[in-house]
Amino acid sequence: MRVDVPYAWPADEGEALALQDRMRGLADHRGPGPAHPRLVAGLDVAYAGDGRGTGDRVAAAAVVIDTATLAVVESATATGTTTFPYVPGLFAFRELPVLVEALRALRTTPDLLLCDGHGLAHPRRFGLACHLGVLTGLPTAGVAKTPFTGHYDPAALAPERGSHADLTAAGETVGRALRTRTGVKPVYVSTGHLIDLATATAHVLTLAPAYRLPETTRQADRLCRAALGAVGPGVRDTVGG
Repeated sequence: MRVDVPYAWPADEGEALALQDRMRGLADHRGPGPAHPRLVAGLDVAYAGDGRGTGDRVAAAAVVIDTATLAVVESATATGTTTFPYVPGLFAFRELPVLVEALRALRTTPDLLLCDGHGLAHPRRFGLACHLGVLTGLPTAGVAKTPFTGHYDPAALAPERGSHADLTAAGETVGRALRTRTGVKPVYVSTGHLIDLATATAHVLTLAPAYRLPETTRQADRLCRAALGAVGPGVRDTVGG
């Protein structure tokens, strides 16, 4: 699929912050997003080493799932070496170059992107899912294993599958804690671009019929780790959009 990047990747924190500020207003969180997406791509990144320094080897995976069968339709990987420093809130700039290359290797254009990370639930309201959505022009949402910003009332989150509670930050709803399995800790859903929170939540739940993580994330996680298999122990995930 075609992904155009109309700027050079930022070289430092100041450039990255300025780019986030410029692009934040381009993200559309109103949706409604695709009501019945047939093809959904999961995106994930793994690091070799501790993931906390420049020069880390990194692998990205894009896995396209057929929502009717949950079968993998197509997948692609890309590997590289990060050059952007480890800065919480700016992890997108460590991951975007390889994620874009993985997406470009796909022959299929998905109806929806779900990335392992955050979108609106970000300190500057422009996480990885927002950036990917704006770059690709596709509906995009983030599904994270842990929260990054915002809080929810645990008492409002029932133990049953499908229960959810809003994540709020500074009085704004930025995402949802979503229970995908009864009695299991939630995942954290936030909008990226061209989709609303209710629609994103519904799609994540549909894609997680048997496990805590949606099948898109499970398959992408497995594939990006396999791409770094030759590195041996020390392949890590990072959190911080």
